[in-house]
Amino acid sequence: MTRRKALGKGLSALIPPHQSEEDAKSPFVLCPVDSIHPNPNQPRKNFPHSEFEELVASVREKGILTPLLVTSVKDGYQLIAGERRWRAARQAGLDMVPAVVRESTAAEALELALIENIHRQDLNPIEEAQAYRQCLEAGDLTQESLAKRLGKDRSTITNVLRLLSLPDFIQADLVEDNISMGHARVLAGIKNTRDQKRLRDAIVQGALTVRQAEALARKPTKGPPKKSPKSEFDEYLQSLSENLKTSLGTKVDIRRRGRRGTISIHFYSTEELDRLIEILGA
Repeated sequence: MTRRKALGKGLSALIPPHQSEEDAKSPFVLCPVDSIHPNPNQPRKNFPHSEFEELVASVREKGILTPLLVTSVKDGYQLIAGERRWRAARQAGLDMVPAVVRESTAAEALELALIENIHRQDLNPIEEAQAYRQCLEAGDLTQESLAKRLGKDRSTITNVLRLLSLPDFIQADLVEDNISMGHARVLAGIKNTRDQKRLRDAIVQGALTVRQAEALARKPTKGPPKKSPKSEFDEYLQSLSENLKTSLGTKVDIRRRGRRGTISIHFYSTEELDRLIEILGA
């Protein structure tokens, strides 16, 4: 029970504070860099080049300040946490790196790797979803128990896992920041791939907000799409202007040029201007 509670606290619960080399009870060992192997189930797959080069420069100058977390395998050690530091150490030309050796099962190693990356906010949404799925498949965890282990709501786990139901091209959009998590959740709620692509194109080409995407997602579609993403967005603006007209009791025009535009509120007397100013709180 104690071990399981420690997992939810991140690496600080697993790696004790640094002790001097003279301390015979030091939890750290120096491992040859070449004896350490990456974890094939490492949740993080993408390592931004610019950030990695900065880390290499830091390691070259100061060495590895935070030890790696590894487990013993037949031909050396396998990484549990710290793959970026290990890669940086190799590129910086280090022969030895500090490490904490922890005996663990494959499921526990995956869980620890996931926890470290989540606490460091290193995973993109798709990597996070894939890691959750691996944890659920590798062990006896449920979504509820995984959420407790990670200190998250179950709904968060569920919503992230839903991203894996999206087509590959939409998952790629999310990884490349073409769409946000909010957009992806809207798209994941659409069952038809054709409709997902139609809305995805409208989001990307029309620079729709999540609220605008939700409004389009609620509109029923019949047959093949006949409108371009631009016309879909223009139709949304027309609907919005009608809603404002009803709310303000006067004519409202919304026009756009590219991503920019104007909202024109009409008035026909000084009294009406005063009324609109009062409504708008100006």
